[in-house]
Amino acid sequence: MRTIRSLRVEGSLRIEPETVLSYTKLRVGEPYTSETVDQAIKDLYASDLLADVSIEGVETGDLIIRTRENPIINRVVLEGNKRLKNDKILPEIKLAPRQIFTRSGVRSDVARIIELYRRQGRFAASVEPQMVSLDQNRVDVIFEINEGPKSKVRQINILGNEKYDDDTLRGEMATKQSRWFRLFSSNTSYDQDRLAYDQQKLRQFYLTEGYADFRVISAVAELTPDKEDFIITYVVEEGPRYKFGEVTVDSAIRDFDDEALAKTLPIKQGDWYNAKLVEDSLDQLSEYAGLFGYAYADVRPEYKRDREALTMTLSFQLAEANRTYVERIDITGNTLTQDKVIRREMRVAEGDAFNTFLVKRSQDRINSLGYFQDKFEIERKEGSAPDRVVLAANVEERSTGELSLSAGFSSLERFILQGAIRQRNFRGRGQDLRAEVSYSSFQKSAEVGFTEPFLFDKPILLGGTIFRRDFNSFNFINNDRNTTFSQVSTGFSIVSGVPLTEFWQLSGRYTLQQDDVTLDEDLFFTNGVCDPLRAGRFLCDQIGNRLTSSITLALIFSNLNSRLRPTRGQQLSLSGDFAGLGGDVRYLRGRVDFDKYWSFGRGWVLSVGAEGGYIKSLQDSPGEGIDPVRIIDRFYLGEPQFRGFQIRGVGPRVQRLFFSGIDPQTGVQELLTGRRDRTDDPLGGRAYYLGKIELEPPLGASVAELGLRPSVFVQVGALFGVTRPILQAPQATDPNGAPLFIGRNADGTFSSTTAATDAAGNANAPQLQFIERFLGDSPRPRVSVGVGVNWNSPFGPLRLDLAKDILSVEGDDPKLFTFNVGTAF
Repeated sequence: MRTIRSLRVEGSLRIEPETVLSYTKLRVGEPYTSETVDQAIKDLYASDLLADVSIEGVETGDLIIRTRENPIINRVVLEGNKRLKNDKILPEIKLAPRQIFTRSGVRSDVARIIELYRRQGRFAASVEPQMVSLDQNRVDVIFEINEGPKSKVRQINILGNEKYDDDTLRGEMATKQSRWFRLFSSNTSYDQDRLAYDQQKLRQFYLTEGYADFRVISAVAELTPDKEDFIITYVVEEGPRYKFGEVTVDSAIRDFDDEALAKTLPIKQGDWYNAKLVEDSLDQLSEYAGLFGYAYADVRPEYKRDREALTMTLSFQLAEANRTYVERIDITGNTLTQDKVIRREMRVAEGDAFNTFLVKRSQDRINSLGYFQDKFEIERKEGSAPDRVVLAANVEERSTGELSLSAGFSSLERFILQGAIRQRNFRGRGQDLRAEVSYSSFQKSAEVGFTEPFLFDKPILLGGTIFRRDFNSFNFINNDRNTTFSQVSTGFSIVSGVPLTEFWQLSGRYTLQQDDVTLDEDLFFTNGVCDPLRAGRFLCDQIGNRLTSSITLALIFSNLNSRLRPTRGQQLSLSGDFAGLGGDVRYLRGRVDFDKYWSFGRGWVLSVGAEGGYIKSLQDSPGEGIDPVRIIDRFYLGEPQFRGFQIRGVGPRVQRLFFSGIDPQTGVQELLTGRRDRTDDPLGGRAYYLGKIELEPPLGASVAELGLRPSVFVQVGALFGVTRPILQAPQATDPNGAPLFIGRNADGTFSSTTAATDAAGNANAPQLQFIERFLGDSPRPRVSVGVGVNWNSPFGPLRLDLAKDILSVEGDDPKLFTFNVGTAF
């Protein structure tokens, strides 16, 4: 063993010699061996500071450590990465500019980049590192990336399944086999986490079908030799199928009747075993205990499996628990909304007995405000004592202010311009302040409104609106829209509402508005007077300026879980209007509207709705063929509320049909009956009804995030009850105004003539300009079926409907496809 006489470092430029020596155990005056020197070299390489190390003078004891430092990284360059951008890769790797270059670091980063691509399903990705030497011992590090194709799942094999075929089981999995019709699906790529999830999905499926012993023996994913696809193989063991045996409830809580509770459970003896029903029973018992104030009821199922009889006996054990009280309610996260706005929606107060129903109701009411994040939940926390519970409402504010300038196009209103400003939570007090201006070829409007939902911190709603609305009714001539009458309404309304109970509310509204109904004088007037031959008698009778003063009372029941997008609950509205508190118009109008929602299965939502209305005039008819209810006060039915029909496409109407000419052989005028050759004026009705059944299927998380809401629906309805108007069939005239007749020529043919009689003195038949017919006034149901989708697209809200009328009445105007879309800019 020799002693180190001297020790020095050569070749270090940036690194201090003392730093180099600190990585070794070599010290002057200390003994050393060949093993000690070898270890010192290994330690220096391990420091990642040096590219080359050697030690000289081992024989004499005068040790010289010669080093070559690792270069400094000038920049890190990624080439070939298209699917994963730089901002996704660079934060994940260790090498960076102004750091020391090491080969181990390069190897580590290559592995990390490949791992990132594997997470994206690209198992064929490869990375080739390159180093470009620069002056001053600097280098550029270049990672040449070959991303390769995305690895798909070519095949899913299942072995051991006898009761259910492969297709049924594959349908339960999130991972799907790559096929041409799944071109846009992300579930066809291989994902290790999804593989584990699919095993759980298989187990859940079998457990709900009675196979309590089911297990997945193995799940293997094999990469094909070309590294482009995966083949997944599951080996399963189904086991026997069980039925429920005796189901009992054993409660240590004295208030509960065990036998009565067992009868309310969805599990019945003799039914096939279903793990989902067991979970539902646990939730039901916990909720039931919560209704009596037991917030921490401990419910546990005890299973007794009989492998010979293939039965599963269940006993639900309810442990003894303390009745709990609400110690306090903590509200956090509300940076804008005042505490009182949230607390006034709570159905429980501090000090009250805990009640799961009231807590759930509070949660639904807060969700319905629309001020906070979706799926908000009130959490339960243990209080200062076993019989105390803390309710935590941790909200996340969402934007409630809306400022928009939008443009769009719809099949109903053609080009649309709209500007609106609204704050649904004004000053954090829950007040609604709004102003809106819209313009389209169908209507123009300007409106300003304000609503205070809790006046003087009492549950009294008070609001008001000032408005100006211009509406153009129209018909079609040669597929072109032709404006018939224009209605300008100017006025204001005041609304108030008070809750009667938790679910019943009474509201009232007073409206005063001036309605001015006009016709285009250039199109429909002759010598300054409305011409019935040009406009129709039913339109000429509606011209005028009238003042309407009306009051509306409405009784509303609602236990919907959300006003914005309900999935369960029901809503009933009974309303009545009385016009005649002054003004020129007097009538009574009643409406009823009912909607009910059910959520079932794995995200299915079924809704049914029914509505109807009737209006009765309190004034006499102005004359024969004139309905006492003004055309602007009647009900109308069609797009968008009745899909499958044009706007105002259902109900009473007057069609005006024209003649193409005179048949020279028979002298009969030929009637044009095509849509392009007639006018169609809807008159509205005094009564209507409308019903619908709509089903929304469940969507995957990725599709739901896109804002898609598809549905299938059936609708039935009718509009009817209007006085039959006086119809016209005027005689045609020549350019000089002389009446035209159908006369027989000398050769026996017929043609148009101004002669009232023929050569023998016989009267010629008058030649008609057009005829009118009254259609659609029938309570017979119209039925349409169709599919639709709502999409919150990047361009704005989009609604598409494809609906077909399967029952209609002569005169109804069907429409197969409708869409509405708008965009903000």
